[in-house]
Amino acid sequence: MRILIVEDDSIISSSIFDSLKRWGYEPHCVTRFDDVMGEVARVSPHLIIMDISLPYFNGYYWCEKIRANSKMPILFLSSHQEPMDLVMAINLGADDYLQKPVPMDVLLAKISALLRRAYNYETVTEMKIGDAALDSGASCLVRGDRRIPLTRNEVRMLDLLLSRKGRLVSREQLMLKLWDDDTFVDDNTLTVNINRLRKKLDEEGLDGCIITHKGQGYSINA
Repeated sequence: MRILIVEDDSIISSSIFDSLKRWGYEPHCVTRFDDVMGEVARVSPHLIIMDISLPYFNGYYWCEKIRANSKMPILFLSSHQEPMDLVMAINLGADDYLQKPVPMDVLLAKISALLRRAYNYETVTEMKIGDAALDSGASCLVRGDRRIPLTRNEVRMLDLLLSRKGRLVSREQLMLKLWDDDTFVDDNTLTVNINRLRKKLDEEGLDGCIITHKGQGYSINA
């Protein structure tokens, strides 16, 4: 899926670009802010991330121009804090609005949801390990009439691993998933979290579910 980043702050745009690349998207950064429509035509993106404050014309202007010709999802990402900014963005055809700074996992989740809704493709694998189902909202695994409590980090790790069941999830992707506004997760912390989760699953008779790919990451046994 091609994603066009309309952001004139090079640090922010580079950070988003790198994260999208790691997650398998095909990101493109606008360089001609006087001709955003030309960049849209060149890239033909599936989704656009749009800032409000831009050189030449603001994001509202370009959103209205794009909406005149396309229904592709537009996600506003802006430091503007006034409620009217959100109202204007939505009224001009934006699909969602996030205020900077935003955790990268939140941005990625929003992008995934917008693409899923717009293009009607299914990316969610059944969230089950053997006969146990993950209930993210209740932070537990449900197994028959039993509920196995999970920590916030355990829920996040299982959610990511199960969404890619049978496929490798890199250590970097897992650390990104665990890193929020409050806690920086380093490589050692990830190993500790994975080992605790593995031990909990083993104690519940779900041993061997998490497979280690040495030097690369982990996967859930399909």
